[in-house]
Amino acid sequence: MNLEYLRLFYAVANNKNFSQTAKELHISQSSVSLQIKHLEEMLQTKLFERTTKKVELTPAGQILYKKAKKLLFLMNEIQNELQELKGEVAGHLNIGASLTIGEHVLPFLIANYKKLYPLVDVHLKMCNSEQIIEKLYKHELNLGFIESMLSYPNLKQVPFQEDELILIASCSSNIVEGNSISKEELVTLPFIIREKGSGTRQVIEGSLRKNEVNPDNLRTVLELEHTESIKSAVEADIGISIISKSAVKKELQLGTLKEVKIDGVKLTRQFYMVYFEEALQLTSEKLIELVFSQSSSACH
Repeated sequence: MNLEYLRLFYAVANNKNFSQTAKELHISQSSVSLQIKHLEEMLQTKLFERTTKKVELTPAGQILYKKAKKLLFLMNEIQNELQELKGEVAGHLNIGASLTIGEHVLPFLIANYKKLYPLVDVHLKMCNSEQIIEKLYKHELNLGFIESMLSYPNLKQVPFQEDELILIASCSSNIVEGNSISKEELVTLPFIIREKGSGTRQVIEGSLRKNEVNPDNLRTVLELEHTESIKSAVEADIGISIISKSAVKKELQLGTLKEVKIDGVKLTRQFYMVYFEEALQLTSEKLIELVFSQSSSACH
């Protein structure tokens, strides 16, 4: 069986779209269709049910998909082990990270990674969780680091670090005078939150619900796309916000922001790595190893 046909089949099955696969692989849509047709003829079975909008796997296609995933993983593993045997860790590593992780966790890890593997060209792009998942599916990224657990069955999602979320206010706030409020008070105060699609927002809303606070009842006055913008808005006493404690260490020390306890509420979340396990390159594997060996020190 032609391995390239198998890789193409696997990409189409993930995308559920011929034209999207053609764009990703920089080939024509007719070429994708022709190669899938050749594979179907070779196997003497139909692999896809085609509609005007997307394609779905047939029962035969589902069987091939499961086996192809294992085979491609094995082929990738062989390539990585041979490369490591030569003592070579080189190439490109494209990482996508949510803002909090990209700004406050990964710089330390990437610096150590570059000391160990100077021949790897590392690129870090920061965007929200949904955009990271989209870029992984388009094969624009090798690894993603996100702030919420998302349900994508084809992706491996691994927790690697716990993060504490805290309520913050301006130290000179007229909104919150003390250092604690009740859950009932929380929903009466002007609130600043991340944009829709943000992993941080999803986790905050989920954590509040677990603590019997309906996020729909929050008096939202601003939606912002960047953590730094939120911190500035809170410092200006426009409102309060919930944010990663790791993102406001400096402001808490300088006294421009303060932590406000919510009575009876503790908010935590996990940070996750996401990737296609069967497509991991050696450069990605080495970063994953480093993340697990140093994630505890990256927290502090």
